[in-house]
Amino acid sequence: MKRISNIIEQAKSGEKITALTAYDASFARLLESCGIDIILVGDSLGMVVQGHSNTLSVTLEEMIYHTRIVASNCTEPLIMADLPFGTYGTKEQTLMSAQALIKAGAAVVKIEGSEWLAKHIELLTQCGIPVCAHIGLNSQYIHTMGGFKIQGRSVDGINELTTTAKNLQDAGASLLVLECVSLAAAQQVLEVVNIPVIGIGAGSNTDGQILVTYDMLGLTPGKPYKFVKNFMQETGNITEAIKAYVKAVKNQTFPSQEHCY
Repeated sequence: MKRISNIIEQAKSGEKITALTAYDASFARLLESCGIDIILVGDSLGMVVQGHSNTLSVTLEEMIYHTRIVASNCTEPLIMADLPFGTYGTKEQTLMSAQALIKAGAAVVKIEGSEWLAKHIELLTQCGIPVCAHIGLNSQYIHTMGGFKIQGRSVDGINELTTTAKNLQDAGASLLVLECVSLAAAQQVLEVVNIPVIGIGAGSNTDGQILVTYDMLGLTPGKPYKFVKNFMQETGNITEAIKAYVKAVKNQTFPSQEHCY
């Protein structure tokens, strides 16, 4: 199974990193067979599996359950799991939550937020838990952000994102997910960090891409986000759609300009 060191070396070599979500054995095996580098057991399961309007109701127990299923059915990809809403309010709670996901089979935990997370990330890395910091649009903060809005459009917004990225890297984050930000913001973040940056709606210059698998297969109801491409539409086959996504990320044809802000 890939470790965080493998992903870091991959980014240094210039090979783009591919990541998709999985919550069950069938998709976990399928993503592995298609050569995905990172499988995220995301709190997005609250929306695409449970049918809620957001991710806020997902519990730690549910994340442990789905992480254990995915991890026990893969041998190659790096397994990353989300710390769900309400499970990292204090450093002590963060450590207990992260340890539970690692014991369930995750190799990295992903945590959403801003600069206040630095002390939490520092503690986790000191305790041997690799961390992916998720900044930009954070689905767990939709109430304070006023909904799903593009981040880093103003000069102040770009500078805030850049400062946050640098500080979370310095606190020990090994990876960075940058979601739904302007191209200008993404470029500035890339200039100040030296850890792999995985984008979702952050342009093609990042070290890799991640999407919710249900989104890129066109299985999510409603109008898709601008940064989503329906790979099923052009292949008509789930396996071929995932392979097409991997190929498009690796050869840098996805995301194209139409998927950027």
